[in-house]
Amino acid sequence: MKLRHSVALIALAASCPSLAAPPANFDQRVESLRVASETPGMAIAIVENGETVLAKGYGVRKIGTNVPVDADTIFMTGSTGKAVTVAALATLVDAGKLGWNDKIVDRLPGFQMYDSWVTREMTVRDLLTHRSGLGLGAGDLMFVPRSKRTRAQMLEGLKHIKPATSFRSGYAYDNILYTVAGALIEAVSGQTYESYLRDNVYKPAGLLTATSDEPSRLGTVNRAYPHGRIGGPVRGLAPQQLLDETDQLGAASTPAGLLAMSANDLAKWLKIQLSRGKTENGGRLFSEASSAAMWNPETIEPIGNQPPGFEANKPMFRAYALGWEVSEYGGAKIISHSGGVFGFITMVVLIPEKNVGFAITMNAEEGAVRRGLTNELLDHYLGRPFVDWPAKYKTLLSTMLNNAKTAVEAKASTPAKIGPSLSLDRYAGQYKDPWYGKITVSQGKSGLGINFDETPRMSGPLEHYQYDTFIARFEDKGIEPAYVTFGLDAEGKVDKITMKAVSPTADFSFDYQDLNFTPVASAAR
Repeated sequence: MKLRHSVALIALAASCPSLAAPPANFDQRVESLRVASETPGMAIAIVENGETVLAKGYGVRKIGTNVPVDADTIFMTGSTGKAVTVAALATLVDAGKLGWNDKIVDRLPGFQMYDSWVTREMTVRDLLTHRSGLGLGAGDLMFVPRSKRTRAQMLEGLKHIKPATSFRSGYAYDNILYTVAGALIEAVSGQTYESYLRDNVYKPAGLLTATSDEPSRLGTVNRAYPHGRIGGPVRGLAPQQLLDETDQLGAASTPAGLLAMSANDLAKWLKIQLSRGKTENGGRLFSEASSAAMWNPETIEPIGNQPPGFEANKPMFRAYALGWEVSEYGGAKIISHSGGVFGFITMVVLIPEKNVGFAITMNAEEGAVRRGLTNELLDHYLGRPFVDWPAKYKTLLSTMLNNAKTAVEAKASTPAKIGPSLSLDRYAGQYKDPWYGKITVSQGKSGLGINFDETPRMSGPLEHYQYDTFIARFEDKGIEPAYVTFGLDAEGKVDKITMKAVSPTADFSFDYQDLNFTPVASAAR
């Protein structure tokens, strides 16, 4: 009996692939990259064949301290949380309470897009696949950099955002429609988005430290703090510094990416995805049908030319599914999503054919490390030769930032010495954009200033640039400076204000270019 049992065990072991270990000296590699990039802390999870290969923290939770990151330290995970919102919707679909092709207007009172036909036709699937016709990041200034707006107020603003393209004609990433998805969950379930996630995703999934609201996140002792390089000529070219952890966008936008998880929770999340919805306790978070829907390509994403030295990484295809990107790398199908909220960046990657998944979280905005380490792990698990991707991405991103710095400085040094056309008091007043709301331009002893009335602490001086264009330099150095251009009518009165970001590398969520302010009542002079 013992011999036959041993032979059976040997045969079983031979039939099951062994766990794939991370690359040799992986811990040392991660730590060296962390230190070289001045990233305070990182956490990484790797799973393979249903087992956790690695769940570990590196560095510290906050710069200037010695409190270490461990596998239970929670990090903000940015837009990787869109897949969690989709999982919550999947539980409603599986329960027969919702369908992926249900019309939003039938399920969510008050929902309205700018175009009435799009309002009638938009489905749950459309909400999640970035094909609505809205422009890149449209509406993000309703919750970036911070906001007290409710989801209902964001729905009210949504109907005033003009489309950039026709419905379902192309891809343009947005966040606001995932906020709508959160409101849809509330309308269908009768619970708040946050409580529904807690009861129907986190608990059944066994995610013990995951949070989806600011009070619980800030009440968690073992949490990472945000860091970034702000205050320089462009974001990314300044010393690393601690950011305000309470300035994480607006709570209404949580469904688009304000969730937090630890490495241990990310490992469980990766396993659930790779097992097509099964949980560790033998249950199910969502069905195999919902899993297939999540990974089914819906919207083709354009693929541009790769920078020199990155040609081999050009994917054969890339598309957006439901809360996930689907692409090709090294001949393999990759399911992934990146994430970033100010001071944190994340990458979640699945290689279904290898039954491997990994997640990288960082409490700093060092994209070269995130992207480079992602490629190193992909190469390792796909059997490709080693390439020092972090070094290549560091060179690429450094070049981009320095080019942006040069462009900003060149414009600053060569303005036309003309204008302004009016005395400063004639620019002052209150102005309103249909979707954003109101701003106030005021005149003080030192000149003009601007305040975004709907966004707490978004204010600063207006520095004359040229003609009737000024530069808004916000007191919060984490907010991208913007050109503010006053348009005059035939009588020499201000009849509109348009804006655009000063930096060519500004985050797309500062969608100043979508604003069109007009005078409120007696504001025009």
